[in-house]
Amino acid sequence: MTNMHNPNTGFNKGRVIVWSLFALALLVAPFVFTSNLAVTMLSQMGIAIIACLSYNILLGQGGMLSFGHAVYTGLGSYVAMHALNAASDGQLPIPVIMLPLVGGLAGLFFAVLFGYVTTKKAGTTFAMITLGVGELVFAMSLMFSDFFGGEAGVSGNRVVGEAVMGITFGPPRQVYFLIAVYTFVCVGLMFAFTRTPLGRILNAVRDNPERVEFIGYNTQKVRYLSFMIAGFFAGIAGGLASLNFEIVTAEVVGAGRSGAYLLFTFLGGATIFFGPIIGGVLMVLASVLLSELTKAWLLYLGLIFLFMVMYAPGGVASLIMMNVRVAAYGLLKRVLGSYALLTLFGVVMFAGAGAMIEMMYHLQLNAGQDTLLRFFGVDLDAKSALSWVGSLVVLAVGFALFEWVRRRFMRQWHDIQVTIEKLIQQREAA
Repeated sequence: MTNMHNPNTGFNKGRVIVWSLFALALLVAPFVFTSNLAVTMLSQMGIAIIACLSYNILLGQGGMLSFGHAVYTGLGSYVAMHALNAASDGQLPIPVIMLPLVGGLAGLFFAVLFGYVTTKKAGTTFAMITLGVGELVFAMSLMFSDFFGGEAGVSGNRVVGEAVMGITFGPPRQVYFLIAVYTFVCVGLMFAFTRTPLGRILNAVRDNPERVEFIGYNTQKVRYLSFMIAGFFAGIAGGLASLNFEIVTAEVVGAGRSGAYLLFTFLGGATIFFGPIIGGVLMVLASVLLSELTKAWLLYLGLIFLFMVMYAPGGVASLIMMNVRVAAYGLLKRVLGSYALLTLFGVVMFAGAGAMIEMMYHLQLNAGQDTLLRFFGVDLDAKSALSWVGSLVVLAVGFALFEWVRRRFMRQWHDIQVTIEKLIQQREAA
């Protein structure tokens, strides 16, 4: 009877299982995906997970829309790289495994410096200040070449000193395991932060700052402290990136990198803790794999973002959690057919839109070459009206069928939610 009335017992067991599976996944991943490209991508995923989770401290937990988070990951990378070069020259007696912490301390320092001004305001004003700080730092990266290295950036060699137990951090797999350890520890610490009084009051500041002020808390101080914590973890991500790539350029503090953190944190799901983890994985898959498949990958990314904003504003994580809830009540089978049709017609819609995009890019980038191209196993002629009309018809038909199934699905979903509420009331009554 004790277990039945203690809501934390089962939850804690489940939490142990989840964290154990997470650690196991980090451990076995390089043995499942063994190529150098795969190991490098796994390393980038670990770095992106830390960066997106640190950004979500601001966006998801604090409601602070930042357009300059790359300042703290980027400056952390630069300081860690200079520390690495100093260690290589014998000027700084620091082991390689500690360099990400140097990046973290750098991120913390600059968060203390810039955050004091940035967090004095909230909402749109906060977002504009972060954008201004980001542009300021990016402009400085091109002006002060002694620190930033100019357009060539700053490079280094992560193999420093004598090997310890055969570990030199030269092979990509050794670097991956270093990143994996930092990823696990940082994810655990950021999860723990969400359970602290500061993390809880940060949620309150996000939801109702006036009420928080009324009960005696300084909302600017709460935002500032949280901003510093986010900057520290962002700096760790930057330090790991400098070890992974062994070069840091001005791009790491640019608006494009900050925009990527925002985009993929949102796509993963900013309202749920593991959402940015999904976002970090998607960030690497998009920037590495999708960019190799097509030159129009940024356009596809924008369309996916638009699609998610329209149909799933909570991100991938919210979709997962909603369906887990439905499955817990044994009602998921009611919508499996609709999911299959949504997937099918979504692919049809994408095929039509993708064909038009690829033909457009082919005409723009390969004007002097053959106008023929192959897409989804179909030969297309970028200058043929038939190819354009056919693609448009496929897009229109796919969209119409998708919208029809979506509306039917929404009615099914509403009925399922009503059924779940009735079941909950019955259990409470019992």
